[in-house]
Amino acid sequence: MEEKKIRVAITHGDTNGIGYEVILKAFENTAMLDLCTPIIYGSPKVAAYHRKALSLETQYSVIEKAEDARDGRLNLLNTFDEEVKVELGVPTPESDAAARKAVARAKEDLQKGLYDVLVQAPMLSGNNAAKEDKSLTMMVTDLVRIGLVTTHLAIKDVPQAITKEKIADKGRIFFNSLKRDFRISNPRLAVLALNPQPGNEEENVIAPAIEELEKQGVQAFGPYVADDFFGQKMYYDFDGVLAMFDDQGLVPFKTLALDYGVKLKAGISAICTTPDHGPEFEIAGKGMADEMSMRHAIYTAIDMHRNRLNYDEPLAHPLPKLYHEKREDGDKARFAVRIPPKKSAQSELEAMEGV
Repeated sequence: MEEKKIRVAITHGDTNGIGYEVILKAFENTAMLDLCTPIIYGSPKVAAYHRKALSLETQYSVIEKAEDARDGRLNLLNTFDEEVKVELGVPTPESDAAARKAVARAKEDLQKGLYDVLVQAPMLSGNNAAKEDKSLTMMVTDLVRIGLVTTHLAIKDVPQAITKEKIADKGRIFFNSLKRDFRISNPRLAVLALNPQPGNEEENVIAPAIEELEKQGVQAFGPYVADDFFGQKMYYDFDGVLAMFDDQGLVPFKTLALDYGVKLKAGISAICTTPDHGPEFEIAGKGMADEMSMRHAIYTAIDMHRNRLNYDEPLAHPLPKLYHEKREDGDKARFAVRIPPKKSAQSELEAMEGV
């Protein structure tokens, strides 16, 4: 019996950005249709405008509901009837509203079980598929997977936002996602420090959170100073890296990911990925957009779906546990980070004066 193809919903993103360009380019190679049944949530008129402006020849079939999607073709679902003025390269309230309408329709169909995974093209108002407190923002590439404890905060607000409980919650979500979504049997997590030198947050918040994760069976190590960690390429030794705030994780990630990073939400029932770039209005309509990040967002969503099925199947009918899983004690010594005792104000002053 032939295996049923995975249905991939793809929202079109901001209609004045590069969403349609990267989607249509991603499916120029019809071999992509062997991997999945894609359903673009968008507008046939807007899609036709982009295809003509960019001289693309990717073919698609217009459908009115997800149930009409057919294997072996690129399906374009008409998500709204209103006319949308396309101004390539110019962000407008109208173009952002068109993006949000596509997401809203996709969410409705997700609740009905009409497709398997969701891939969102970039939009200015954000790809809000999950509440922040119930999920973990994760960036994925071949070299590294980075999770963020906090997002979209001013630097001055980060120290108050990171708590022992929050770090432990995000670390647990990360660990479980690595096991279920990426099929890593016993993941190792590196936890980054907040400060360039060990301080109150490392001693009183981050280190206790790591200890709490260890009590829960999570292999967590750190806290590691970020510049040393990435500068010495220590990420090769870990399956995931937990960063405290956006730039601490995003800057090294974008350096390592080049043109095909993927962003996703871990810890939610739905599988939702997005290319790790914005609408890129500055190159919209110029034929310069690289579709590789969109391709990898699709690949990642498909792989996560298959991995979850494989992970969940044996758990539905578990066998009696006949052994105790042993952790490698050598890892604890290998990746141990010792936080030096805090110096008194007098000793620090003496050190600065060279006494």
